[in-house]
Amino acid sequence: MANLKEVKERINSVSSTQQITKAMKMVAAAKLRRAQEKIVQMRPYSQKLTSILNNISSGAEGVADIVYAQERGGNNLLVIPITSDKGLCGAFNSNVIKATNAVFLENPNKKITVMPVGKKASDFFKRQNFPLVSDYAGLFEKISFQPIKEAAEFVMEAFVNGEFDQVILVYNQFKNVATQIVVKEQFLPISKMEEEGGESKAQQDYIVEPSRDYIIEELVPNSLKIQFYKAILDSNASEHGARMTAMSKATDNAGDLLKDLKLVYNRTRQAAITNEILEIVAGANALEGK
Repeated sequence: MANLKEVKERINSVSSTQQITKAMKMVAAAKLRRAQEKIVQMRPYSQKLTSILNNISSGAEGVADIVYAQERGGNNLLVIPITSDKGLCGAFNSNVIKATNAVFLENPNKKITVMPVGKKASDFFKRQNFPLVSDYAGLFEKISFQPIKEAAEFVMEAFVNGEFDQVILVYNQFKNVATQIVVKEQFLPISKMEEEGGESKAQQDYIVEPSRDYIIEELVPNSLKIQFYKAILDSNASEHGARMTAMSKATDNAGDLLKDLKLVYNRTRQAAITNEILEIVAGANALEGK
């Protein structure tokens, strides 16, 4: 039978942990609300920009003349895994790392460079043997468009200069609080940009000024920066959703454990009281027998 003091200490420890997980759940819920608003507001803009670009580029000679669409067939691959800076969010980070490792296995003959975004990805891939671009690991310290835009511009410029022949993003796409979908998305080179959901919309007749080529030249870089920004916002919302779910489950598990521990405590206390009564009765009987 467990010692009463040990069981009491475990009850106090589990109760303290439950208070912490409950507080973390509430904090994650508050952050999720703001992050969810950002990604929900961003998606219509991103979808419309992609729709306009598809419409205009289809009127030209597809994407053949776009510098960011050049298929080189080279072996230089840049993989950008996007994780969080903190843990305690279930399998959120490990799923991205597993998907990134799957990309490595799918490209065994390519020279792979990793550009981790998020402290967890940075810490993990520092221990691997891949060349690293670690300048943009801290994008989640303060999420704003300017530093994310600079990261996207670095990747785009490196692609244009021939440093990389293909760029792949690996991140969690936010679906709802309980569901995050790991996405492996080709960032560069672009093919015909598909609208979210895979649905093609009716062709619209745009009046293009000053010229179709000029609009494509302006829209494609902006569209790529928005695409990169959307991936960061998706990952941010997914992180808070995953942490909220994980902390909710941890709080529930702590509650179940407390019930079991209190049952053990009561049984232990009853056994101790019974033993004391038996000792008293045995002592009284011994005295009467003298």
